[in-house]
Amino acid sequence: MIPMSSNNASGKVVSVDEQAFEKAGGQAVDEDGFPVVDETPEFEAAVEQETQAKVDANHPDGIADTSQDRIHGVTLEQEERIRAREAELERISAQAELGTQDGREQRTREVVSEQCGRDEPAPAERTDPREKLTQEELAEVNEQAMRISDEVKGGWSRAVVAKQLADKVQRGRDVTKAVLETLEELKAAPGAIVPIADVPDVPVGEVTVEGTIETLWEPSSSSIQQVGLIADDSGKIKFTCWEKSQQTVVREGQTVRFRAAAKNWYEGRCSIALTGWSRIEFPERGRWWEE
Repeated sequence: MIPMSSNNASGKVVSVDEQAFEKAGGQAVDEDGFPVVDETPEFEAAVEQETQAKVDANHPDGIADTSQDRIHGVTLEQEERIRAREAELERISAQAELGTQDGREQRTREVVSEQCGRDEPAPAERTDPREKLTQEELAEVNEQAMRISDEVKGGWSRAVVAKQLADKVQRGRDVTKAVLETLEELKAAPGAIVPIADVPDVPVGEVTVEGTIETLWEPSSSSIQQVGLIADDSGKIKFTCWEKSQQTVVREGQTVRFRAAAKNWYEGRCSIALTGWSRIEFPERGRWWEE
């Protein structure tokens, strides 16, 4: 005969642990039936932290980037500083590694020491070539220098001409050849007044001549201001003054000096032209104190 109490028993078997859990109101209990207390503290964000988090999240520099190249949890500004520091450390490390190469530092010191301590070349000795000539050669050089200076004016001084002659003679040239070479050099020098007869032979494109306006012709074109002949003791040459050059008008019988006149050739004959780069001077003007 089955006891009546057995009719009230449930078919579900409940373990002791489950019963303890139910008694504890859903809280976990240990094997003795005591509630288990979770000792892990629960952190909650303060009001200031939550506010700052919202600001950072909405700021352009604080927007999260899901790229794998980004550093998690930092803003763009912070990441840039971190990247810059890492690059600087890598550069310092690379320099340190190169500096430890065998002999590199020592070789560098030797090269720098050699360059800093290298002796400068001794200055070239400057002597007057006339000092190395005999008395007869020096007398001949001085005489020819005077003649050259009288023939070609406005260029080198007489002393410079004498040095040029002496240098050529000292190097083995005879006096006659030295005179011819020096004359050619002087005529080609800027500012030298070339004898009109020598203008075709001067190896430059512009010359300075001085002479008297011998003849003026009627210009054949409106682009020509004046055209005529200028002459000195050595010869005469045709000159053309272009309208665009805006030069001073000259008259027949005037002594003038044409500076930087351009050489021209036409049918084998040489002439000169006054351009915007040229200048007309009147040597005899303003000499009232010599009268």
